[in-house]
Amino acid sequence: MDFWRATTVEEQIDAARGRQEADLVLKGGHVFNVFLKIWEDADVAISGSRIVGIGTYKGRQEIDVTGLYLTPGLMDAHVHFESSMLSPREMAKVLLLNGVTGAITDPHEITNVLGEKGFRFMLDETANIPFSSYLMIPSCVPATDMDTSGARITSEEMLRMQKLGPRVLGLAEMMNFPGILNRQTQEMDKIKLFFNKRIDGHAPELSDRELNAYVAAGITTEHECTNVAEAREKIARGMYVFMREGSAARNLVDLLPLVKKPGNRRLGLCTDDRHADDLIEQGSINYLLEIGVAQGYEPEDLIPLATLNIAECYGLKNVGALAPGYVADIVAFENLEAFQPVHVFKGGAQVVRNRKLLWKSAPVLSLPGQSMNMPAVTAERFKIPAVPGKSMRVIAIQHSQLLTREVHMQPLVRNGEAVSDTARDILKLAVLERHHNTGHIGLGFVFGFGLKRGAIASTVGHDSHNLTVMGTNDEDMAVAANRLREIGGGLIVVSEGQVRATVPLAIAGLMSDRDAMTVNSQLKQSGFWLHELGVPEDFSAFMTLAFLSLPVIPELRLTDRGLVNVVQFEHVDLWYE
Repeated sequence: MDFWRATTVEEQIDAARGRQEADLVLKGGHVFNVFLKIWEDADVAISGSRIVGIGTYKGRQEIDVTGLYLTPGLMDAHVHFESSMLSPREMAKVLLLNGVTGAITDPHEITNVLGEKGFRFMLDETANIPFSSYLMIPSCVPATDMDTSGARITSEEMLRMQKLGPRVLGLAEMMNFPGILNRQTQEMDKIKLFFNKRIDGHAPELSDRELNAYVAAGITTEHECTNVAEAREKIARGMYVFMREGSAARNLVDLLPLVKKPGNRRLGLCTDDRHADDLIEQGSINYLLEIGVAQGYEPEDLIPLATLNIAECYGLKNVGALAPGYVADIVAFENLEAFQPVHVFKGGAQVVRNRKLLWKSAPVLSLPGQSMNMPAVTAERFKIPAVPGKSMRVIAIQHSQLLTREVHMQPLVRNGEAVSDTARDILKLAVLERHHNTGHIGLGFVFGFGLKRGAIASTVGHDSHNLTVMGTNDEDMAVAANRLREIGGGLIVVSEGQVRATVPLAIAGLMSDRDAMTVNSQLKQSGFWLHELGVPEDFSAFMTLAFLSLPVIPELRLTDRGLVNVVQFEHVDLWYE
């Protein structure tokens, strides 16, 4: 893969006027005009990394794209690379194959584990690659004081990180919206530091005066909307709303009617959290376009949501359109139903040819260090003494949503202990602190997973990423936790005391140092065993498990310090009277 030479403005003008040949001309395609939402049959002339003309041109190199549909390179408005469990470079490879040439990334997960070192790792790993990874500085490290994270980022450190280069755009999702509304000092310091830059939001169900206050603080994007009414109110208050389709949270179909409403210039598409297997087998933002078209929406209305709208939202100059002066990030699709790229160009260089990736790179340049610091556990640590006459607070999951409910259930009691009850789909849940060797453990129960035998565990546990383990019995839970401790983190499936499948995650217990195909194979093995042990085949069990410890999304969560009622923003007892 060759990168084009640098060109002067004078050369670009001459190439645009046809006085000299362009470096590259894409001949005969259907060119999407994102400004007018129409297709033009024309050549695209490229000089250096820029488009210089749409029309009829000759070039030093010419590529026949007759019959193909040319769009700007797709962008993801909000994504955590870590959630793919791929290293940043492997993630970029998969995205390029799906026509995604840029993304607004939030390295919130690795920063919660490793602090500023984790942020710099993500910045370094995405430098000098044929992919535009823009970084937002995580706003909530830790997300709350309701659990134990691996690091704490102060406003002083944020100021230093803000100066790390032009790819650092602003402040990432401000999840502690109660802290904003109550004008907590540490949150106000962050807001003031980024007030004239982009600040991303994260405020599910926030409305009315509280929403006004949140937006008045300078926060202008939202990706947590779950219904049209909520999204329209936030757009009406000046926010950009990103319609999300991740591996666990899937809100796109419910929000698609917004595409036909006034204000659709304030819409974007994002994946937020998407596993490697879904990225490889279904796609990324291109998959969201496919869903939209399958739902009856016109591709001309959807493509701007993945291109120009996002670029304008984040103030990215000369990005997101096929027009003179714009960066030559271009995708060639065979049709507008299955958005599978034939060719992809990044800054004028071809990175995908005939569906094959031309860019080669090792999965990771260097590892940031060990991240598992916790004692071994025994089955005894998971025992929960029953309390006569009281019911339990149980976390009830909702498939395809991150929201949970608090339900009250009578425990199944054996030998004076509350235990998992597979007949009613009530499973024991534990969160173990893994960063500072505190020995903290939170214990509770969850409803709705379907697991009938064994245990599963993960060191991916938003946002503090402690070790979360769920199981039908304490013995398998202990085997799962101890094995992850030994291998440096990852995902694991255990039954009858035997490890059935693992996905080792050597990078901060969050990402693999292996290639994407290897990770996909490991995930498939895990999926096979999850299904064998009773979990529904279409249910993203590990992604759902990862969010059960996130104490910023309603309603009930479990951290290493115990159960949290997110609505009241306080710890609550397991037992309810």
